[in-house]
Amino acid sequence: MPSQDVRSGSTCVVGLQWGDEAKGKIVDLLTSDHHYVVRYNGGANAGHTIVKDGKTFKLSLLPTGILSPHICAVIGNGLVVNPVRFLEEVKNLRDAGISVGSNLVLSDHAHLIFPYHMEEERLFEQGSSQAIGTTGRGIGPCYEDKVSRSNGIRVGDLLYPDHLRQRLQAVVARKNLLLHGLASDAKQFDADALCGDYLGYADQMKPHIQDTVRLLNNAIKQGKRLLFEGAQGSLLDVDHGTYPYVTSSNSSVAGIWSGSGVPAKHLSRIIGVIKAYTSRVGRGPFPTELDDGPTGIGETIRKIGREYGTVTGRPRRCGWLDLVAVRYSATLGGVDEVTIMLLDVLSALDELKVCVAYELDGQRIDDFPGDAFLLERCKPIYETLPGWRTDISAVRKPSDLPANARRYVDRVAALLQLPVSIVSVGPDRAQTILMR
Repeated sequence: MPSQDVRSGSTCVVGLQWGDEAKGKIVDLLTSDHHYVVRYNGGANAGHTIVKDGKTFKLSLLPTGILSPHICAVIGNGLVVNPVRFLEEVKNLRDAGISVGSNLVLSDHAHLIFPYHMEEERLFEQGSSQAIGTTGRGIGPCYEDKVSRSNGIRVGDLLYPDHLRQRLQAVVARKNLLLHGLASDAKQFDADALCGDYLGYADQMKPHIQDTVRLLNNAIKQGKRLLFEGAQGSLLDVDHGTYPYVTSSNSSVAGIWSGSGVPAKHLSRIIGVIKAYTSRVGRGPFPTELDDGPTGIGETIRKIGREYGTVTGRPRRCGWLDLVAVRYSATLGGVDEVTIMLLDVLSALDELKVCVAYELDGQRIDDFPGDAFLLERCKPIYETLPGWRTDISAVRKPSDLPANARRYVDRVAALLQLPVSIVSVGPDRAQTILMR
């Protein structure tokens, strides 16, 4: 489905909440207007569920664009990559009849996840009173090694066996000491065995490994259009999110330049994606959470919206739409327009609430606190809107939306002072309303 108001240059699709906003569907809708789809942050801790031609695809590392034959899907330098997961996803797609070859490119400067990263994360998380609630896939420890410089190993190192072996011998010796210091029964690792395993992965990955910074900037010079696919959500950005309950990378628009090597001046359209409500996985402050029991509204939203993690299967915490948070992340990302996803999930409710401000220590505030310990003390101030109690999953035109559903969409746009360009009323590609 072509997008409206197609402009030259590159586009970014970014989540404005705590992730799981159904960004993958919007990326899939926009692929026909672009030549490259680029992931610029995160790893296999992200999850995109795409329904295409009646088939459901669950991706966690590969860009959504891999499902479109004309697209070159790029895993940028800002990601951390588990070779086992990479090869599993490639195999799963091929088994499903999706062609995967030169249309999938992996940055030689992306960092590699090793088994010791997962052991390190397990030991940090278990029994900790301040556990973040991670996916346990070694993402954070791998980013820590990247920043430490002495322990980071990149995808390109797979192409040089002697160099990889030397790096692993030095790194694994340090990791074993660290792991033993964390727990006397921690797993210990053998550098030569890891090297052998990873060189085996390298034989299969080699056709995909390239200098993606050069690839993407040359594509722009040739007039190609790039679509950047954000993972997680802006409120999980390591610099700008609800720290420390965040991911380990820049999951907002801020991550594009560093995570892909493409200067921000090439972005001409930034699309912010939100759910019609709010959800979050793991620990952290959540002012509008509906923790109201097994028969409450929060559980109703979870069941109807199938709010379980694509990667982990964990039930997501659910609550009313928090427009204070969305307004903050939309401003942070320089968002041009908003898409509202899963509006159909709210059709079962008699009335709806949206958070328009917070009360912090007895004072009304309209701005989003950047620190988690302050956000934890915030109480939502709501505006109540009437529900529509009508199935809208078959609606395809704005004029066919029930009056109260249209009122909800228009009120969100007014409070955000941003146009709503797309409303999704179901997981299928066709269950989409173009608002303008």
